[in-house]
Amino acid sequence: MTVMEPRHRMGLRHLSRMTDDRGILEHAEFEHPRFEHGYCTDDNARLLVVAARDNAENPDSALLARIAARFLIDAQRRDGSIHNRMSFERMWIDAPSTDDCWGRALWGFGTAVTRSSDAELRTSCYDAFGIGVQTRSDSLRSMCFALLGAAEIVKMDSSHEGAVSLLTDGVAMFAFHPNGHGDWMWPEPRLTYANALIPEAMLAVGEALDHVGLINRGVQLLHWLIREESLGDHLSVTPVGGRGPGDLKPGFDQQPIEIAAIADAAARASLVTGDDYWEEVVDLAVNWFLGNNDVGLVMMNTETGGGYDGLRPSSVNLNQGAESTLAMISTMQHRSSMWLV
Repeated sequence: MTVMEPRHRMGLRHLSRMTDDRGILEHAEFEHPRFEHGYCTDDNARLLVVAARDNAENPDSALLARIAARFLIDAQRRDGSIHNRMSFERMWIDAPSTDDCWGRALWGFGTAVTRSSDAELRTSCYDAFGIGVQTRSDSLRSMCFALLGAAEIVKMDSSHEGAVSLLTDGVAMFAFHPNGHGDWMWPEPRLTYANALIPEAMLAVGEALDHVGLINRGVQLLHWLIREESLGDHLSVTPVGGRGPGDLKPGFDQQPIEIAAIADAAARASLVTGDDYWEEVVDLAVNWFLGNNDVGLVMMNTETGGGYDGLRPSSVNLNQGAESTLAMISTMQHRSSMWLV
């Protein structure tokens, strides 16, 4: 499949606009950050992943990674739980938890340990992962994010007790969530958000523990998901309200986080299996941002470097918040020719 070419290569322009010395701000009005909405750990974890993946020793990426890592470390409590929301006045405004913010933080820490060229950052993130892995989450997706981080840690330290223990718990968790039956293979009654994360975590755990059965299950489930999230020659992903058996496609609003999750999962499946099909799926994800979607509209602003917040039935939400921009850049990182400042 041929990837559509954007008019300009994408870079860090909008991320730098959205980030101050404390962290990346959550929301934007068009390209302008909305300071009154403050910061969240979820987005700063995503920022750490994206910045650490830019392994070209880019000084802008290095700075963003340090800012994001500091935010996550400051959010972390001694028991491993983590705050998610901070006001622009730099006060935590929620109770620490093991919700998605916990899992995403461990994902960010693990990614930084294996991907960053900053030795000091790698050390601080390794230590922070060790604190975070003391606890567990009741949330399937939070655990899946954490498992991605653990899989990264064992690449560098195969004897890391906390990471190995978490990966082992992941095997038991997936056994507790069996696949569905008949035409609905998904292990939940409905698709909700970041759906491809679940088979990606299966692949990551399976590869880390040499668990062939879990790798096969992850591949099978990801194949099913791509069929479910496609319409004709393009991706038609689960809308914000979710999608269940028999729901009609397309559904709206569609959010970039769904596409980024598919791109990440497909890229991992390509590495784990060597099957060229998964590179075609990555191209589908890239092309969704470039206009090959249910509405035929481009989902990024090549002038600002931002990603649009949602695809509507006949239009685009032109706000360029942190989550959407990071999802767009994360997807484009799988095609390095599009990921240059």
